[in-house]
Amino acid sequence: MTKQDLQIKTRDGVAKAGLFRSANASPAKAGVILYQDAFGPRPALDSMAERLANEGYAVLVPDLFYRNAPYGPFDAKTAFVEEKTKAALMALVTGTSQDMTISDSGAFLDALAAEGITGPIGTVGYCMGGGRSLNAAATYPERIKAAASFHGGNLASDAADSPHRKAAAIKARVYVGMAGVDRSFPPEQSARLAEALRVAEVDHVIENYAGMAHGWCVPDHSVFNAAGAERHWKRLTTLFAETLI
Repeated sequence: MTKQDLQIKTRDGVAKAGLFRSANASPAKAGVILYQDAFGPRPALDSMAERLANEGYAVLVPDLFYRNAPYGPFDAKTAFVEEKTKAALMALVTGTSQDMTISDSGAFLDALAAEGITGPIGTVGYCMGGGRSLNAAATYPERIKAAASFHGGNLASDAADSPHRKAAAIKARVYVGMAGVDRSFPPEQSARLAEALRVAEVDHVIENYAGMAHGWCVPDHSVFNAAGAERHWKRLTTLFAETLI
């Protein structure tokens, strides 16, 4: 396994990113952008990227909060419990708009191309990254062939930048894995997203992980669930294997 530290020039500055590749898969069969959860890039996300890289993909994990660097690090188990770190985290999340990440994603795609990854691209996002994964697919439909969200919040909200509003622009296959109970993605939003994707004739699956809490996929999260995480890996790797070819 190799990790390459990149400095990606964007419209607003320079984003740090890790690019993970398996030493046994050269060249990578396709590229993947992994959009972080609210706690930012850290060893837990690196381990997830490594697992994907071992499937033969080149996996980019960019820092979406680079405009506010340095920050953290945050403990995913306690950061939202302690008022001081909760306030800092919320400032980072709310201060990093969907439009910012949509713009950044063009630079992320260019960075992958500059590293020789010019084939199909998949995206996957967790928590706040889920909506960004879908919005990237809508904005760069010629490059992004598969887009996944796990415990993504506000995927079909009343906000102007809600991903469901761009469903008609998506050409990728979409997979959404939702927590059984998740205030950030309640049943009415799930229904609204499903309708938007169906009307837009997007190839999609929205799956309810009953009994899982928001954050269940990420190993350092307080609600991590090993069985649920393995189910997510099976769905994600199948999605990419069937589409990134």
